[in-house]
Amino acid sequence: MTPQPKNSAIKGIPEPTLRRLPNYCQVLHRLAREGVARVSCTQIGNELNLDPTQVRKDLALAGAVGRPKVGYETEALFQQMEDFLGWNNARDAVLVGVGSLGTALLGYRPFNRYGVNIVAAFDTNPMKQGSEVHGIPVFPLLKLPNLLERMKVHIGILTVPAEQAQPVCDLMIMTGIRALWNFAPTALTVPDGIIVQNENLFNSLGVLSSKLTALLRGEDKKDRARQARRQETTS
Repeated sequence: MTPQPKNSAIKGIPEPTLRRLPNYCQVLHRLAREGVARVSCTQIGNELNLDPTQVRKDLALAGAVGRPKVGYETEALFQQMEDFLGWNNARDAVLVGVGSLGTALLGYRPFNRYGVNIVAAFDTNPMKQGSEVHGIPVFPLLKLPNLLERMKVHIGILTVPAEQAQPVCDLMIMTGIRALWNFAPTALTVPDGIIVQNENLFNSLGVLSSKLTALLRGEDKKDRARQARRQETTS
């Protein structure tokens, strides 16, 4: 999920930059732990295989300005990026759909590190209701409106089948959810002012498969060309 910075400057930040900023933050966090006092855009770029100029532009959009030939103070830059991304201000979230994917997300502890705290899960399966998954209580879906109204939660995570996604989405929005992280393989229709981040695993797999197919075809062509050249030299 692309983090939603609390800074109002978010409106002027391109989404590709928003997707790169968390990677910078992870590099800075590691370098700070290793005792690296100062860091340059070149160092960050080398870590992530990015052009240093792009790194410098991204950091500037987030409000960070380094000193020529000196760079940035690593810890200060890390704190600034965390503040911009809102990672130091954890926001409560609820998850609907405690299947295989939902269970995996409930067990992913680093979410807290990145500003999201899953406080409750919901499912329509009576066998799962009343249990705890990775220490997080699972409630009947019917209890979602009442719980959201009392807890003032604004982030919803959807890990339900495609046919259930829109009704659950509507239910969440009616009771105060303002940002949806959607893992269901379908597009959601939402009112203006509601943030939706779609994570379509099937699309990602399709892109990966297509790239692999193209790579293997290219390697196959090269192999055939090498074989042809060998045959020409031996004939």
